Amino acid sequence: MSVTLLAGTATASVAVASEGPAAAPAAALAPTAPVENLIVGYKSSATEASSNTAAADDATAKGKKAGKKAKFDRRLGTGAALVNLGAAVAPAEAADVMAQFRADPDVAYVEPDTRAYATAVTPNDTEYAKQWDLFESTAGMNVPAAWDTTTGSGVTVAVIDTGYVAHSDVAPNVVAGYDFISSSAYARDGGGRDSNPADEGDWNATDGECGVGSKASNSSWHGTHVAGTIAAATNNSKGIAGIAYGAKIQPVRVLGKCGGSTSDIVDAITWASGGSVAGVPANATPAKVINMSLGGPGACGTSYQNAINAAVARGTTVVVAAGNSNADAAGYSPASCNNVINVAASNRAGDRSYYSNYGAIIDVAAPGGETRRATDTPGTVTTPENAILSSLNAGTTTPGAEIYKPYQGTSMAAPHVAGLAALLKSANSALTPAQIESAIKNNARPLAGTCTGGCGTGLADAAATVAAVISTPPTPALENTTDFTIGDNTTVESPITVTGKTGNAPAALKVGVNIVHSYIGDLKVDLVAPDGSVYTLHNRSGGGTDNINQVYTVNASSEVANGTWKLRVNDNAGGDTGKIDSWNLTF
Repeated sequence: MSVTLLAGTATASVAVASEGPAAAPAAALAPTAPVENLIVGYKSSATEASSNTAAADDATAKGKKAGKKAKFDRRLGTGAALVNLGAAVAPAEAADVMAQFRADPDVAYVEPDTRAYATAVTPNDTEYAKQWDLFESTAGMNVPAAWDTTTGSGVTVAVIDTGYVAHSDVAPNVVAGYDFISSSAYARDGGGRDSNPADEGDWNATDGECGVGSKASNSSWHGTHVAGTIAAATNNSKGIAGIAYGAKIQPVRVLGKCGGSTSDIVDAITWASGGSVAGVPANATPAKVINMSLGGPGACGTSYQNAINAAVARGTTVVVAAGNSNADAAGYSPASCNNVINVAASNRAGDRSYYSNYGAIIDVAAPGGETRRATDTPGTVTTPENAILSSLNAGTTTPGAEIYKPYQGTSMAAPHVAGLAALLKSANSALTPAQIESAIKNNARPLAGTCTGGCGTGLADAAATVAAVISTPPTPALENTTDFTIGDNTTVESPITVTGKTGNAPAALKVGVNIVHSYIGDLKVDLVAPDGSVYTLHNRSGGGTDNINQVYTVNASSEVANGTWKLRVNDNAGGDTGKIDSWNLTF
C-alpha cells in the first residue's frame, strides 16, 4: 500500500473540519482489514472537539450502541480523537461502530486507523538475494530505502566502456549510444567509428599481443556488467536489480582489443555530455551522469582534464574508478583528474578491497567486492559470493549466451556511485555536479572495517544521500556573467559581492570559472578573498590549450564569507587575448 502524506498545520487542539454537512463516507474508508483504532473528527462547534471528557463519554456511548467497547485514547495533533476498540476487531464490527459516529451530525468524519508500509518492497528479481552490495547492513550501500523516493527516472547514464552486448535484463533501459573506437583493428567490427556501440569482444589471443607483459585473455563484456549494476531492469522476475533502475543507459564504446586510446575516450566524454565532435552526429539524449570504469598509470593529462571540465560545465557528473593496483590513486588517470568523483572499492566486511587504489585523492568508497581473499592465489575464484553480481555474456571471444557473473574491482564500485548520482539527479533536477559530489561525500557513513591509505569520506549511502538532497534545497551559486576583457600582459578582476552569510566560507568552496582564451598557458588565475588573501586556481599550465571551463575546490574556511570576492586573471605574454566570460561561487 502506498500512502501519501499531506502536510498541514494544527493551530489549536481542535478539529478544523467544515461546518457544512458531512460528506457521504467514501467507499475507500470502509475497513478492509481488522481495526483496532478509529480516528474521529468532530466539527469545531461540537463540545467533543475541545473537551476530552466529552469525547470519552461520546466514544463509550457509541460503542455500547454498536455492542462494542470503544474508549477515547488521545487527541491527535490535528484535533481529531483517537478511539480504541479494545482489540483488533473484524472489519464488519468496526463498520458498526463507525456507523454510529457517522449518524451523529456533530461528527465531520470517521475513518479506520489503517497501517502504512514502506513502498520499497523487496524486488522480485531472481538473483536479488545475492546482491549484498545493495542491502546488507554491514557493507551494503543502503539502496532499497532510497527507492521509496526515486528510481532514477528521467536521467541518462553514459557508460564509457567496452560497449554493450545484448542482455534482456538491461535492454529495456538502453538508449542509443555510439562506437568511438577509431581503429578498425582494435574495434573488430570491420570499420572505425559508427553508431553501433555493440561490444565485439576484447579478448587477446596470445601473450604479448598488446605489449610487453600483456597476457592472453577472454572477452570481459565489462561494459554490460557495469550497465547492469547501474540500471538493470527491476521487478521483472528475472536476474538482478539495478541501483537506478528507472534511469537509461547510454553505451559509449571506447575499449576494444588492447584497451582504448585517450583521444577516443576524450571524444566520448565530450559527446556523451552533449558536446560536439567532428564527424559524429549530435547526441539526442545527452547524459547527466558519466561512468568511466577505466584507466591507466600516470597523472591526469590536459586532454582528459579539458574534456572532463567541459562535461561538468554542461551539467554532467563524471564518476571514475580509482584503479586496481593497491597503490595511491594520484598516480593513475583519469582517477587523478579534477572535477570527478573518484571511487575506491570496499569488500563485504567493510574493509578496503585488497586490490583497490587509495589515497587523499579518493572521494568515497563503494562496494567492489572480492572474488578471492587477498592471500589466495591470483587468478583463482574462492569467494564469488563476496563479489558484485551483474549481467554478463558467456562468450569467451565473440558474444554467446547471456548470463550473470560476479566480478570484483573498482570498476564495480564506480557504477554504484554513478547509479546513486542518477538517483540524486532524478530526485532533485536542480542539482549541479558539484552539489551531487558534495552530497555523496557528506552523507557517506564510516566503513565498518578499515581502509589503509584513505578511502575518502567513507562508504556511499544511497538512502541518506537521497534524503539529504530532497530535504535541503541546493545552495544556489553566486555568479558574475559580465564579460571582462583579458588583454596581452594585463591583469583584470571580476567581483562577486556576498551578503547574508553567517560565519566563514566553507572548507570546500566551489569556484566555477569560464574563461575564453586561445592560450591558457599565458594565464595565472587567482581567487581573491574579501581580506585580500589569494588562492591560486590556475598557474600558466595547459600550454596552447584554449579556454578554462572548470570548477575548483578551495579551502576558504579561514575567510569571512561576506564581502567582495574577486577572480583575478593575469595574462603573462603577448599574442593571445580573451575574456572572463563568467564565474561563480557555491557556498
